[in-house]
Amino acid sequence: MNEEFAIDVRGLTKRYGGRAVVDDLAIRVPRGRICGFVGPNGSGKTTTIRMLCGLLTPDAGEGTCLGFDIRRESRRIKLRVGYMTQRFGLYEDLSIEENLRFIARVYGLPDVKAAAAEALDRLGLAARRRQLAGTLSGGWKQRLALAACLLHEPQLLLLDEPTAGVDPKARRDFWAHIHQLAAAGMTVLVSTHYMDEAERCHQIAYISLGRLLAAGTAEEILRAANLRTWEVTGSALPQLAARLAATQWLVIPFGTRLHVTGTRDADFAAWLAAQPERLDCEAREIPPELEHLFISLMHADGSHGLQ
Repeated sequence: MNEEFAIDVRGLTKRYGGRAVVDDLAIRVPRGRICGFVGPNGSGKTTTIRMLCGLLTPDAGEGTCLGFDIRRESRRIKLRVGYMTQRFGLYEDLSIEENLRFIARVYGLPDVKAAAAEALDRLGLAARRRQLAGTLSGGWKQRLALAACLLHEPQLLLLDEPTAGVDPKARRDFWAHIHQLAAAGMTVLVSTHYMDEAERCHQIAYISLGRLLAAGTAEEILRAANLRTWEVTGSALPQLAARLAATQWLVIPFGTRLHVTGTRDADFAAWLAAQPERLDCEAREIPPELEHLFISLMHADGSHGLQ
């Protein structure tokens, strides 16, 4: 068994109707780390998660999850993994406590009542134990779903866009729990669309069209990205944005500013100064951020290049 990596797979491939939804994917996540799994909708993140936890069998590829072979030992993996799906999957006409006791029975835990009580206390749900799950807000449903995932004390937590649709405070509370779990030795793979959440992870894997395009810490990915970014201010931003739409510069509006990104050998300030019609805009170079990188990767996959 590989004791260093909770997830260690390579060549992972899954096809539907002849199309590769996951294409020759390799990913390694050390034990006790939080890995952010980032990519646009339809990029293959959910399919990858389901192959890792034994719910889907890959068409090609090999590797281990928690030291067990993903092809031959999927049942052993399932017993040691907590999987939180995109949609709330518990019974809305049962109370919080009834849901937790039901899940504890599914896992075959020896003391169902005690396991549910511990989960209620761990996630701050005890005061709401009798509230029907269907009446909970998005943040409380999220907390209940996480409590259910942790009932059997898994070694690996797989979270599929867990904070979609919840308010900022619920997101902060959720991430505080995730970091506490990781500090206690649990490994977490979390898919997300939020760049601030990706930055909270120990490492990041960016996937698009089923292929892994970037992996490493946020700092490592940005160093290897070969990008430069400028922040542009001024009274002529709408005119500038319209002009840039016909170019290969990547433009992201930020309120009363524009962020313009190009490759390492590009110079937007020089490009702006060389325009025949002078625009009332000023550009200053700023460090590229993950959002600039990930949007540039999405544009590149859509056959939109960068200057």
